[in-house]
Amino acid sequence: MALLEIIEFPDPRLRNKAATIERVDDELRALIDDMFETMYDAPGIGLAATQVNVHRRFMVIDVSEDKSEPRVFINPEILTREGKQVCQEGCLSVPGIYADVTRAERIRVRAQDRNGEAYEIDADGLLAVCIQHEMDHLDGKLFVDYLSPLKRQMVKKKLDKQRRVAAA
Repeated sequence: MALLEIIEFPDPRLRNKAATIERVDDELRALIDDMFETMYDAPGIGLAATQVNVHRRFMVIDVSEDKSEPRVFINPEILTREGKQVCQEGCLSVPGIYADVTRAERIRVRAQDRNGEAYEIDADGLLAVCIQHEMDHLDGKLFVDYLSPLKRQMVKKKLDKQRRVAAA
């Protein structure tokens, strides 16, 4: 397994729309394992392939406290959305920035697992937020897109400053 580079906002590669996966094979499973290692190391609770410059439609998630519930979503699609919740979100591609985002409270998702087997789940709370957040990445969207243009510009300036300080 290997740690992958997580690309950061405002890198234009984060805006690429991920392509549907036609075949689940050992190469994809190895990449999934690398993504889990990268996500846990970061540390985070979700990582979309787009964030590691792989523009294929899959993501990994584990919202458990002890890293005991790894979930793989290949070609995910949200079938239903219910209710609304506001949750403070952060992102491995937008380090150190958090903002309130409104998402559906409950969702039903269809996807494939790491073996290509189709499944459906009902999710609510943090898992629902995380799924929606990572699916946005697969569509080239970031949580900062839910912010006003002024706040988004402030985020960009703060990240630029963090990078300059880190480079010095």
